[in-house]
Amino acid sequence: MTKKHNSMDRPAGFNRRHFLRGLGACVALPAFASLVPSSLVAAANASKLAVTATGAPLRSAFLYFPNGAIPSAWWPKQRGTDFELSKTLQPLESMRKQIQIMGGLDDHSADPEADGAGDHARANGTFLTGVRLKKSATEIQAGISIDQVFAREIGHLTRFPSLELTCETERPSGICDSGYSCAYQYNLSWSSPSTPMTAESNPRLVFERLFGAGPPGQRVENLRRRRLEQRSILDFVLEDARSMEKRLNHGDQAKLDQYLTGVRELELRLHKAEKLGEPKDPMTPTPDGVPAKHVEHVDMMFDILTLAFQTDSTRVATLLLAHDGSNRSFSDIGIPEGHHDLSHHFDDPEKIRKVAEIDLWYAKQFASFLRKLDQVKDSDGHSLLHNSMIVYGSGNADGNRHTHSNLPMILAGAGGGTLTPGRHIKHPSVPSSNLFLSMGDRLGLQSIQRFGESTGRLSDV
Repeated sequence: MTKKHNSMDRPAGFNRRHFLRGLGACVALPAFASLVPSSLVAAANASKLAVTATGAPLRSAFLYFPNGAIPSAWWPKQRGTDFELSKTLQPLESMRKQIQIMGGLDDHSADPEADGAGDHARANGTFLTGVRLKKSATEIQAGISIDQVFAREIGHLTRFPSLELTCETERPSGICDSGYSCAYQYNLSWSSPSTPMTAESNPRLVFERLFGAGPPGQRVENLRRRRLEQRSILDFVLEDARSMEKRLNHGDQAKLDQYLTGVRELELRLHKAEKLGEPKDPMTPTPDGVPAKHVEHVDMMFDILTLAFQTDSTRVATLLLAHDGSNRSFSDIGIPEGHHDLSHHFDDPEKIRKVAEIDLWYAKQFASFLRKLDQVKDSDGHSLLHNSMIVYGSGNADGNRHTHSNLPMILAGAGGGTLTPGRHIKHPSVPSSNLFLSMGDRLGLQSIQRFGESTGRLSDV
């Protein structure tokens, strides 16, 4: 039964028409989150941020795989350029000249100390922040992630300041790991210590957000039409707000002003998006949604990330392949047991073998992504991979013991010629945050002096 309200339930001058009109505007407003400046004219910009020496875009991506790795199967025995890839990393053989296997990088902000259990939440939540988490299910306290530090400085160059992707279709709330909030375990990217950047798992939604809805050839027109509708809604909201403002008390006027500040920011984004032109239509079919098979889901997300870099829709991205602590089974490769359960192998040879096979599976997907990037020519004639910095790693080192020293990490790409790939290097036990600072330098962000646990730049990279 519908509850009836009398005039005492709402302030004077506020009627159902105002409510419905305001609701319609509010429902439409979130669509503006995708309307940020395009980089299609960035080449004409005199800024040296996030570009290579040739003027091509310089991209960075952070890819996370769960539960660490079997160290004996992950690390090559030789160092330098003359090394033989380990069993786990064999799929990267064709890409060996495009990768650096980075030993000696630590994340001690994920160590237990007085907090006790919860290494999976800490591994995931600190991987890109380097800041110790507050152990709570309700009072979230993490840190700004490095991708968002980059996005704040270079995000204005592209239509999307950053892109957050995940292959996790479930997003639980409450407690997920020994008293830690699920937010820590299911998010890589954080815009503030209490605000994770929610990642999208549906390939169709990501694709349409990047390039517009509809079949190839019609997406630009559909996006242009949507922008016109959004412009009309913004004008509508501002008109109603001006007529309502005089009837509000002081407290409500402050609330309205806060709301209008957001509206004006959205209006500015829309203006910039219109000014900088339309996105490139990749002329490929729109994905159907989340595939039934996990391997297809991962592959599709890598395809979309490749398109996002190829069209210069963004230069900063994260992809959570699976949350740390994931107990996904891999029946397709003959492993019906859960990944997390197996990772606590207690030196059982058969369990170790199966975990190593799962590590190998993830390495194969990563290798396939790198080949895709390497096959696409950039505006300067180099490949997308050459003009990128791709971090692939896990916040747990040994999944059996939950250690966070000597993390399994790879840096792929040449950073536009500023990196030295094609080697296995063992750094002298330094924070992984040092690597992120060095990546920031190559993006033109030398003003960032410290990040997370950093003790300085990673000089040999």
